[in-house]
Amino acid sequence: MTDQVALKASKKVFIFDDNLEILELCTEILKDIGFQVKTSPTTNGIEQQVKEFLPDLIFMDNWLPDISGIEATRLIKANEELKNIPVIYFSANSNISELAAEAQADDFIAKPFDIDHFEEIVCKYIGC
Repeated sequence: MTDQVALKASKKVFIFDDNLEILELCTEILKDIGFQVKTSPTTNGIEQQVKEFLPDLIFMDNWLPDISGIEATRLIKANEELKNIPVIYFSANSNISELAAEAQADDFIAKPFDIDHFEEIVCKYIGC
């Protein structure tokens, strides 16, 4: 295993979305790039879920059962152990930039998304 491959394999991305097709697509893209991926359709126990996986990057949907993406992102950003993990807001809402700012997310990507743009966002925050 080359150093570059080993470095990628050690990078982890956590995706919170209740749309299984989105989860499958994103997982496939990220695994093809060489990252470890964990997904969750729920924000129940958001801080515990994130602490157990300790990802390098989080994608957060806006509309989730349990607590909203805004509330979940705020909990992550308010947690001393988790606040430095970049959170990318991930939604089909037309006002996604406002929602991302309200949530205190680091960035956002609108759905439907261009796969190249999705990969660029990942690379921007955790390298490729």
